[in-house]
Amino acid sequence: MFSLKGRVAVITGASSGLGLQMAHGFAQQGADLVLMARRMERLEKIAEEFRAKGVKCLPIKCDVTNTDEINKAAEFAIKEYGKIDILVNNAGASKNAGVLEMTDDEWNFTLGADLTSVFKVTRAFAKHMVEKKYGRIINIASIYGQVGNTAMDTIAYHSSKGGVINFTRAVAAELAKYNITCNAISPGYFETELTSDTLNTESFTNFMQTTVPLGRYGKPGELNPAAIFLASDEASYITGQNIKVDGGYTSV
Repeated sequence: MFSLKGRVAVITGASSGLGLQMAHGFAQQGADLVLMARRMERLEKIAEEFRAKGVKCLPIKCDVTNTDEINKAAEFAIKEYGKIDILVNNAGASKNAGVLEMTDDEWNFTLGADLTSVFKVTRAFAKHMVEKKYGRIINIASIYGQVGNTAMDTIAYHSSKGGVINFTRAVAAELAKYNITCNAISPGYFETELTSDTLNTESFTNFMQTTVPLGRYGKPGELNPAAIFLASDEASYITGQNIKVDGGYTSV
């Protein structure tokens, strides 16, 4: 079960963190990879490491807020593989501030990076899935897309990730007739390049230990099983769902 052999998986934000972890998870299940991020030098090094293990891997430099770059990336991937089976919208960035202090620029930056980008990338790649009458779209949302929090003010991030979750439902309903599923994964607290400075503070660690039932941060690779499951043929009747991988945070 859960073999991805012969499938082509596109992952945005794949040069580090959860995106790179999921790339390794998909590769272990036999998938061919398209890795997208802004840091091409890093992507090329990662691609070489995958190829050394016998994994087909295409690195593409792409800013997921740039429509032209996204469309060209989709064309490049199709030219290389002839199809796209799996799309993981993982890339994102955030300016953190509360509703009273956040500027228009900070709000627009975050919504553009975390929500509008998901729309643009999905639009570009889903067109090719429609042609093949097959697709698995996985959007990386967040626990903060479903709840507020008292640890830090980040109103735009809450808003954008909430939008990703309902975007997922809308796409699921729209594209079901083409045998394309669309689901979301909402990670809890995982340490990555973007989160390490926040998570590795005494105050936030104390907050986590009192709010996460499992009492710890997510470990590298612990998001992979959910992504592999949703990307698989076995998950063919699951669409429009949001799986929380959060150590129980949203359960209490």
